[in-house]
Amino acid sequence: MTVGLPADSIEAEVDKRLQQLARTIRMPGFRPGKVPVKVLRQRYGGQLQQEVFGDLVKSSFAQAVDQEHLRPAGAPRIEPQIYEAEGRYGYTAVFEVLPQFELGSLQGETIKRPVAEVAESDVDAMIERLRLQRRSWAPVERPAREGDRVSISYGGTVGGEELPAGKGDNVYVELGAGRMIPGFETGLIGVQAGEDRQLDLVFPEDHRSEELKAKSAQFEVHIGAVEEPVLPEVDKEFARAFGVRDGDLARFRQDVRENMERELNQRIKGRIKEQAMDILLAKNPIDLPMALVRQDIRVLKEQTLKEQTRQGASGAKFELPDSLFEKSARRRVALRLVIAEVVRVNGMKVDPERVRAAVEDLAASYEDPQEVVDFYYKDREHLASVESLALQDQVVDWVLSQVAVEDESASFQQLTDAG
Repeated sequence: MTVGLPADSIEAEVDKRLQQLARTIRMPGFRPGKVPVKVLRQRYGGQLQQEVFGDLVKSSFAQAVDQEHLRPAGAPRIEPQIYEAEGRYGYTAVFEVLPQFELGSLQGETIKRPVAEVAESDVDAMIERLRLQRRSWAPVERPAREGDRVSISYGGTVGGEELPAGKGDNVYVELGAGRMIPGFETGLIGVQAGEDRQLDLVFPEDHRSEELKAKSAQFEVHIGAVEEPVLPEVDKEFARAFGVRDGDLARFRQDVRENMERELNQRIKGRIKEQAMDILLAKNPIDLPMALVRQDIRVLKEQTLKEQTRQGASGAKFELPDSLFEKSARRRVALRLVIAEVVRVNGMKVDPERVRAAVEDLAASYEDPQEVVDFYYKDREHLASVESLALQDQVVDWVLSQVAVEDESASFQQLTDAG
């Protein structure tokens, strides 16, 4: 888009700023406020002209895109066109625009709605998981079996060369946890304290180190100790450890059930939302502005870096390639554009009651739910994030009203083990 700027407006604004500068500037050889404008123009005229030009670009660009009914998808690249001798000023703005499209029909599409409930056996299984989380370890003299923990010292080689990162002293390995490379943990089944064992293994094809992928390795392992898990009793002390102050076991079990039901509802809601979003994308293919895709790639890369830092990742930092994030970034951008169009076409507004319910649901698992609710309503940024999610839920409801919905029986375990 090419925009012309009025030369007289630029020159008049430069003169105005020179007059203002003359009243305050100090220069050697002149009294304060007595510096001739001609002298100031020679020294500062070019700089002021650039400032005025930049200000006019900002204001005129906003007016021009509004006049042409354009929706920029990011900041423009400005190519100045200044011909001072001819008194002509202007610029060319190069930018992407948001795509214009009509929402596709959703008729004929189907969403599978999971139907499940928390059974008593699910609560029993969850309590067993909680016991496992708080297990202690006791040494045993028998051979190690799956579920045990062994203390080992080990060293690894590949092709006779020592692996600097493939060794450790007094390292605990839980057999069956899957934290070591394939074959390492199963290779320690049956060992006893004081024993030495050699493991001949192969690094997996998808190993994080390019140099080790599919390479054969030998590990010399010394077993320091074999320990078995000892699970705590489900008693008042156990209940108190999970926030039930009086240790009432019935109350503890009810709390566990309520937490499980919240999780189940979230998983069901997530399954439905994912299907709704997939349908919207499939029915509304659009050309994505790369400015927005690049912006989301930057966001995803920053989030990944922050998560690595939070988890205490060590070692050399390296630049992750954009290609690693492009697919996710494209989906995010496409969904934002399609959702925004659904909201616009249907005149949707954020439902305050839905927002309130969402905040209260977030707060329910905290010790003082009201404190969390107050926090959200006092912090505009945090509340805005909940409002955005609530509006997405309204869009999902709209999708459900446009498609066929089929109930599908499922279990708590099926829905929660799927991630």
